[in-house]
Amino acid sequence: MNGVGLSGAARRVADHARSFVRLELQLAAAELKQKVVALAAGIALVVLAGVLLLFGLAFALAAAAAAIATSVSVWLALLIVFGGLFLVAGALGVVGLVLLRRGAPPVPKQAIAEARLTTEALKNGHK
Repeated sequence: MNGVGLSGAARRVADHARSFVRLELQLAAAELKQKVVALAAGIALVVLAGVLLLFGLAFALAAAAAAIATSVSVWLALLIVFGGLFLVAGALGVVGLVLLRRGAPPVPKQAIAEARLTTEALKNGHK
């Protein structure tokens, strides 16, 4: 009789353990779904903000051209704004290329040199 009672209790413990694991998996799935939805909404809002920022920049440039057009011809105002954009883009491009050349190739030269020196020191020290 003790054997039957013990096996029944073991079976109930195993059933409860399976139910507990199932509930934990359901909780994890619900939590993951909630986080994915929040992440997707966040990404969508950041992308929308970027698009609106781009439109805002375009309107700011148009406003600058309109302001310049009050004292010169419209075509000249647009040409001035274009020239300013061209100069800024050129300067940013040059700085970017300098930084790219400085960073390429992405190899830690000092660390490699130190490793070679350490290796040579270890070899020479063991001889």
